[in-house]
Amino acid sequence: MDSRKEAGFQLGRVQAGLEPLNWKPFDDVGVGTKEIRVRDSSGIYRVMYVAKFDDAIYVLHCFQKKTEATSKQDKAIAQARYRAVIKERKEKP
Repeated sequence: MDSRKEAGFQLGRVQAGLEPLNWKPFDDVGVGTKEIRVRDSSGIYRVMYVAKFDDAIYVLHCFQKKTEATSKQDKAIAQARYRAVIKERKEKP
């Protein structure tokens, strides 16, 4: 299965209330953040998301991994988007 389809399938599992088949917590980005891990012949990919709210799943960042550790840039992007989600949810009536 191609990596995009696999990532979509795994997000579909999350929407159905199930855990993705290959994931890990990634609280470095923000509380409740998880990382879906996808591997195919073209490389290794990650989808960072938050599903701790009853009404929404927020995909924070998707990227291809180039190194063993997640890059500071990829973490910073996900962290900024996490903060934006939290801020927006606090401002809603």
